[in-house]
Amino acid sequence: MPQTRVRVTGGALRGFQLAEPGGARLRPTSARVREAIFNVLAPRIEGAAVLDLFAGTGALGIEALSRGASRAVFVESYRQAARAIVQSLARAEATERSSVVRGALPGALGSLDGPFDLIFLDPPYDSDQALPTLSEVAPLLAGDGLVVYEHRSRYNPPERPLGLTLTDRRVYGDTAVAFFVTLEAA
Repeated sequence: MPQTRVRVTGGALRGFQLAEPGGARLRPTSARVREAIFNVLAPRIEGAAVLDLFAGTGALGIEALSRGASRAVFVESYRQAARAIVQSLARAEATERSSVVRGALPGALGSLDGPFDLIFLDPPYDSDQALPTLSEVAPLLAGDGLVVYEHRSRYNPPERPLGLTLTDRRVYGDTAVAFFVTLEAA
């Protein structure tokens, strides 16, 4: 499957091309969906601490850094993808504001230090780790933070995974994005 060239869609790094992980079978978030997500998140980005889970190319976290996030942590289990994220961050001169954790989810959550203002989950659509990860991220979320969960549009995520509640869901063709807050913030 040929890799799609992924570019940052906005902010200081607009047009920046991300490194491509050789041999990886990734499904990066399309530019159209990333634009839509960041239009919704615009008031929350400046100075935000971001966690990009199932990071893949790192597009969501790097896009957040480009638009003013203060720091980003990327979690990716696939070695070539994690290496490509490190390369992209170095080329973007963003290594001081970021870190890459190589590990499988949800297990890798235990090694992370929150809180995070924004948590992106973009798991492979057929991943059996998606729901367990969604159910374990609440302790890492800042009190007024937001979880952004990308999934197939024909699938409806649970409305109240452990410690979270669904506040919005938007559909973009085959892709849907669900937004969750902590139960206390709801």
